Amino acid sequence: MRDISGERVEEAVASCVALLRTVADRDWAAVRAGRLEWDCHATAFHIAEDLIAYAANLAGRAQDDYIPFEITLDEGTDNEGLLQVIETTGVLLTATIRTTPREVRAFHPYPFRSANREGFAAMGVAEVLLHTHDIAEGLGLTYEPPAELPEFVLTRIFPHVQPGPDHWRTLLWATGRGDLPGRAPVGEWRWRNNLVIPTDRLTLQGVTPAAAADLSAGGDGGFTWVVGGPFEGTREAAGMTTKAYETGVHRPEFGLFVLVRKEDDLAVGGMGFHGVPDEEGRAEVGYDLVEGARGRGYASEALAALSEWALARDDVQLLCATVEADNLPSQGVASRAGYVRATVEQEQAAQEEHDMDPTLRLYVRKG
Repeated sequence: MRDISGERVEEAVASCVALLRTVADRDWAAVRAGRLEWDCHATAFHIAEDLIAYAANLAGRAQDDYIPFEITLDEGTDNEGLLQVIETTGVLLTATIRTTPREVRAFHPYPFRSANREGFAAMGVAEVLLHTHDIAEGLGLTYEPPAELPEFVLTRIFPHVQPGPDHWRTLLWATGRGDLPGRAPVGEWRWRNNLVIPTDRLTLQGVTPAAAADLSAGGDGGFTWVVGGPFEGTREAAGMTTKAYETGVHRPEFGLFVLVRKEDDLAVGGMGFHGVPDEEGRAEVGYDLVEGARGRGYASEALAALSEWALARDDVQLLCATVEADNLPSQGVASRAGYVRATVEQEQAAQEEHDMDPTLRLYVRKG
C-alpha cells in the first residue's frame, strides 16, 4: 500500500487555490463563510493556520501540546497574497509528511492524543476541503473536489462513518454541512485518529478502513512486515473490519490492530476484537503472529496490554478467547496474558448463547 499522503495534501491545496483565485478580486471580509461564524477571509487564513500547525507538530515531534507559535499576515495583504500563504503552508505540510518516518506520532488532542503522518495529512486535507466549501458557499460558488480527496479523509479519520452514496456528500453530512437520505442531521462531530497502544517491545496500531481494505485484498496495509507476513488470520480480520465499516457498525477501538516491533518497525502480527462488546460487556479477542516472530512472547505481551486497555473501560466486563483444543502455544499465549480456562458450564453456555464451536476451548479474563 503506497503512501499517498503527501500527494493528497498537494491536490487538496491546488483544488482550493484554483477555485479561490477566480474570485480573488472580491471582498472576502464582507461575506460570511457558509454556516460558520467567520467571514471568508478569516476562514481562508484559518486554512493556512491549520496547515502550518500540523506541519510544525509533526516536524517538531510535539508530544503534549501544539508547538507554541502563531502566524500573521503582513498589513495590507490582499487575497492573492493570502492564497500564496495557503500554497506555502501546504508545501510545508507536504514536505514534512514526506520526510517523516511512518512510525513517528505527534500531538493532536482528539481522540487519543496523537497522529501519524497519514493522520496529519488527512486532517490537513479535511480542513482544506471543508473550509473551501464554506468559503465557496458564502461567495455563491460551486465547489466539488476530486473524489479521491474526501475518500482519503473518510477512510483515515472517519472510520466510524458508514460510506454513503458518494464520498464528498458523505463527508459534508458527517461534518454537519449537508444531508444524506435516511440519515439524521449531524450537529456535533469529530474525526478519529487511530488508537495506538504501546508495550515494552511493541506498538499495537489501530488499522484504518483504508489499511484494512488493502490487507484484505492481499496488500501490506501500509506496514513493513517480517518475512512471511501478514498471516492469514490478520487478512481475515481485516476483511471483517472492512465489512463492519461498510455496514456502519465499525467502532475503530474494537477493530484490528497490527503489532509493530519497536526495535526495527517491522509488523509481526495482528490482534483485535471480533466486534464491539455485547449488552453484558462481553467482547471476544483474536490474534496471530507471523511464523518467524513466534516463540518470543510478542503475542502474550500484546494481548495483556490490549486486555488491560479494554477492561479499564466501563463498557467491557469480560474478555473471551477461543482456541483450538490442540493449539497449545495459543492457549499458552492466553494464559500468560492473564486469561484462565473457562469452566465446563461457561463453555456450554457460550456454545448455546454465542454459537461457539464445541471443539474449541474458551479462555476468559475479567476486569
